[in-house]
Amino acid sequence: MCGPVSRLIAGEPRPNFIFFITDDISARDLGCYGNRAIQTPNIDAMATEGVVFDNAYLTISSCSPSRCSIITGRYPHNTGAPELHTSLPESQRTFIQEFKKAGYHTVISGKNHMAKPAPLGFDVSSDSSPSGSERWVGHLRDRPKDKPFFCWFASHDAHYNWQYDDKAPRYEPQDVWVPPMLYDGPLTRGELTGYYHEVSRTDYYLGQIRKELQRQGIAENTYIVYCSDNGRPFPRCKTYLYDSGLKTPLIIRGPGVVPGRTDALVSAIDFSATFLDLAGLPKPETVQGVSFREVLSDHRARVREVAFAERNWHVYQLHERMVRMGDWLYIWNAWPDRHNVCAESAAWSFPAAKELWDMAGKGRLTEAQRLLTRPRQPAEMLFNVKNDPYQFTNLAGDPAYGAVLERMRGLLDQWREETADTVPTNPTPDRQSLHEMGTKQGFRRGEFPGAQRNATAVDHPGPIRLNR
Repeated sequence: MCGPVSRLIAGEPRPNFIFFITDDISARDLGCYGNRAIQTPNIDAMATEGVVFDNAYLTISSCSPSRCSIITGRYPHNTGAPELHTSLPESQRTFIQEFKKAGYHTVISGKNHMAKPAPLGFDVSSDSSPSGSERWVGHLRDRPKDKPFFCWFASHDAHYNWQYDDKAPRYEPQDVWVPPMLYDGPLTRGELTGYYHEVSRTDYYLGQIRKELQRQGIAENTYIVYCSDNGRPFPRCKTYLYDSGLKTPLIIRGPGVVPGRTDALVSAIDFSATFLDLAGLPKPETVQGVSFREVLSDHRARVREVAFAERNWHVYQLHERMVRMGDWLYIWNAWPDRHNVCAESAAWSFPAAKELWDMAGKGRLTEAQRLLTRPRQPAEMLFNVKNDPYQFTNLAGDPAYGAVLERMRGLLDQWREETADTVPTNPTPDRQSLHEMGTKQGFRRGEFPGAQRNATAVDHPGPIRLNR
């Protein structure tokens, strides 16, 4: 017998957990994921000692609903907090509550964006600026030494507006890498330098955490997880259902973890089940995810064959759904007659967004860059992510891929039925007009997705493996 349960039976101490969740960082923006323009030495070192996941998907690319999804192990429309800036209802169960009941010391420090800490299950909470990471080492030093701990360390990095300090390098515009969905111009490059600074600052604080764990002699009994809540805060990234928005960096180091890389498909709703499994704790029936503990020691293991994600209100009315299966990614848009934008891709207070729209007016964008500026969008999109890693070529209209398209439609229909997902008939209205930041005066929430079928009471996970 092996694994965390056998370790507990043998009387070994329970493992500790550091869950380092960053804000608005895409997977391709770290050195270990191929970005040679950025300095992330501590993250890259951890990547050589742990498992790097190349196919880890979030359930939504929007800050607060993504975090609420992770802490409950549930899809956003099943949490009761599916839209930006909505609080998790106290009726929802969190995996932190399970750790606390099992005797763990629980801490949240930095960005919360979910609900009040105590109902979520946290014993201790704090925040700081500019990074949100400044108190983390102190929490590790001041913890009760007779208890295992779970620390939810959530940085404000890398969220716009950029704030500089001496904890990370400063970058020059000519040295950054411009992702191909963005226009390569001076405003975009300038904005990327601030973003890079904050990404590198997460690396600094990861290094500080690791030094403190080593100083206390508990590094080898502590799982460290590095991930993000959504993609980079740039056009066609944050909030979007492409890999640039949904694919999170995921690196895990800890006891029993075999170093290497895996292309195993995992979802953010699987995090809670995995952490509880590693601690030898049962998974609540409300968790829709599955444990991928097996993948940490066998990188060829497969616990999930299909993943789903959603796009809901994030300043603008949105309702899209994503299915990932094998090399295929499918996106369905319930409202194709609307602009496909969020603040980071439309408000001119974001330099890269302003530059993109300026260049659209001048006819200087590629077809892929221009798409989000058009008032009408495709109702369906199908991409081969192996051949088209940035999802620029929509194959939904190609008869050669008709069978794949039908299968993806069927998987989405099954998931929507089994998880009680619905399209709102009275959706939350836009909070701002295109290009201009509005006010919250008179703002009222509309109907949430899933509300028509009481989705918050539904625990069905939808498809996880494929029917052969």
